[in-house]
Amino acid sequence: MAYYVPSTEEEQRMMLSEAGVRDFSDFYSSVPREILIDKLDIPDGRSELEARREMERLASKNRVFTSIFRGAGAYNHYIPSLVKQITSREEFVTSYTPYQAEASQGTLQAIFEFQTMMCELTGLDVSNASIYDGASAAAEAAAMCRDHKRNTVVIAGTSNPRVISTVGTYCYASGSKMKVAPVQNGVTDIGRLAEMADDSAACVYVEVPNYFGLIEDAESIGKIAHSAGAKFVMGVNPIAAAALKSAAECGADAAVGEAQPLGMPLSFGGPYLGFMTAAAGMARKLPGRIAGETADADGRRAFVLTLQAREQHIRRERASSNVCTNQALCALAASVYLTVMGPAGLRNVAGQCFSKAHYAADKISAVQGYELAYGGEFFHEFVTRCPIPPGELTDRLASRGILGGMPVGDGILWCVTEMNTKDEIDRLADILKEAGDETQL
Repeated sequence: MAYYVPSTEEEQRMMLSEAGVRDFSDFYSSVPREILIDKLDIPDGRSELEARREMERLASKNRVFTSIFRGAGAYNHYIPSLVKQITSREEFVTSYTPYQAEASQGTLQAIFEFQTMMCELTGLDVSNASIYDGASAAAEAAAMCRDHKRNTVVIAGTSNPRVISTVGTYCYASGSKMKVAPVQNGVTDIGRLAEMADDSAACVYVEVPNYFGLIEDAESIGKIAHSAGAKFVMGVNPIAAAALKSAAECGADAAVGEAQPLGMPLSFGGPYLGFMTAAAGMARKLPGRIAGETADADGRRAFVLTLQAREQHIRRERASSNVCTNQALCALAASVYLTVMGPAGLRNVAGQCFSKAHYAADKISAVQGYELAYGGEFFHEFVTRCPIPPGELTDRLASRGILGGMPVGDGILWCVTEMNTKDEIDRLADILKEAGDETQL
């Protein structure tokens, strides 16, 4: 057992002597012998060379797709080399999540800049320092809106399934209710949503674009929420935010989303980055922490942690969350990405996503058996019906080095970003045609 203690044998003997025991196993004398583990069932240690070869062997099993047409919440965007260069600096990589006001000025300023950019992106007044991921941000925002009078979350059924699941988990754990508004032609059934938003509703949540890629009528949904006395929480794609009306313009009280498109690779699902902004009146209810700008004793510009509405910093019964935390390094990556791209660059990316997605939709719909499942406007994702089982189609595409769209029922949810070239889209359409021809033989 002493093998796992990072200290010399002499130091270990000194500690044992000071504790008045003969061996480390004596610390576990009160534990029943039958549940003690003598040795972990893991392989013996290996040399660096052996470990490297084993990792390379495992890595060789990965399939690297040269062409990606899948989104559904995680998106393949170009990441400028400067993002990795800056975030890899040891002063950022080795910094732990800043819990206390003693955190370095550099880290606090980086958080402050991230908050500023998120406010600019959503048009709202205040941002927290970030949160675990997009789904957690949505659930935290819903929890922020609840009180003893209003304890129901109304969520659009067109939201990402992972968001609906996470919000549902939060509601179950807190004894709250969640109502899921039905889907109608790929968008939220506004009539049914209005019926659900009664005087028990704490907030109404909808995503723009929604899970199927369509642009929801956020302004109308926001008015429904407010007329019922509820808050309006809007899920935002940060790239689409450069081209669509801002959350503030749509009347949102809070805006949340997954910031992975802003400089973070797909990485097998994480770590990602949730963002949360709100109107000024909700600043003191925001979970997590907020970095603010002030001046030191000499009048110099300085940064501090100003509001920290979590149980580690204030009385537990008044904390708005006990699980949220700040993804500092990921937030820094988003800040660097936005700085490098600038407003014009971000709009350019959004424009490419929009135009290429519509080109792809036209090309795919021209293939026999494929057609758009919904007629509404979309940003960079769209659903098409599929003449063969979606799983079979994605397997065929995978064999050709293409990660196809996400199977959704009997259709496919396609995603196109600035990373997809015209040649890739044309090749995809040709392969779909070939697959259809083979099926008919």
